[in-house]
Amino acid sequence: MKRMLTVLFVALAIVAGSFAIFWFFEARKRPGFKGATPGPVDILIGFGTNFLDTLGVGSYATTSSLFKLLRLVPDEQIPGTMNAGHAMPTVCEAIIYITLVQVDMVTLFAMILASCAGAWLGAGVVSGWPRRTVQIAMGIALVGAAGFMLLSLLRVIPSPTGEALGVSGLKLGIAIVVNFILGALMTLGIGLFAPCMILIATLGMSPVVAFPIMMGSCAFLMPVGSARFVREGSYNLKSALGLTLGGIPGVLIAAYIVKSLPLDYVKWLVVVVVLYTASMMLRSAMVERTRGTVEIVPSIGN
Repeated sequence: MKRMLTVLFVALAIVAGSFAIFWFFEARKRPGFKGATPGPVDILIGFGTNFLDTLGVGSYATTSSLFKLLRLVPDEQIPGTMNAGHAMPTVCEAIIYITLVQVDMVTLFAMILASCAGAWLGAGVVSGWPRRTVQIAMGIALVGAAGFMLLSLLRVIPSPTGEALGVSGLKLGIAIVVNFILGALMTLGIGLFAPCMILIATLGMSPVVAFPIMMGSCAFLMPVGSARFVREGSYNLKSALGLTLGGIPGVLIAAYIVKSLPLDYVKWLVVVVVLYTASMMLRSAMVERTRGTVEIVPSIGN
């Protein structure tokens, strides 16, 4: 157990360190690198979203909503910005939860590898999408994220009640396939928390193992997926840095000082904001389509 835990942390350090170095050198190649200083709003968003993520609200739906509502990041760059910016804070979350919560290492390793593979393939697709496609996909993704949160608030999603710390055989195969899909969906902004809780409940595992599995998966898949966004330049460097700089202290304060809060009212507010943002994203996609039609028509007549 201790040996596998050591291997996991060493691997996490290598992945996180390699991504940080890769990100730095790739960012230097981009125009405006020296002026990409995150502002107070960027850092505050990073702090707040990762603070809530550590306590179980999630960070992707809230971040994408704030980026859209405040017009901080172009729509087509929101997925890449979130994946790159939240990567390091999520690594901190993973270290905390994997250290504190006991979980079967075979199950954890298998689900982490599956999510990484899904994220790598998903990021390769999403990073090349045009603006309107991203708007439509993110609009749908936000509706899905709000739906998961709403089902959780209404207690429709089953709460894990099992005692198993891991699974094997057919159940492990199901866990691998589902986490592969969830890893791919993470690149669009559908957080892993609610779907992972459903998966854990369905497979009969203890509710506590959802946190190391979810955080561990995200800690590995986000640097892996983000590398493709960074290489393509499909993200906003200033806002991504803000998420990182504000996110790490947000995680530490939530985990070691606050620890827990009654968050149901916050979640209801998040559902409303996310649904509103989804409608805005889909409306923007309709506007993009109209603009495209207007631009194409004159050229046909020439």
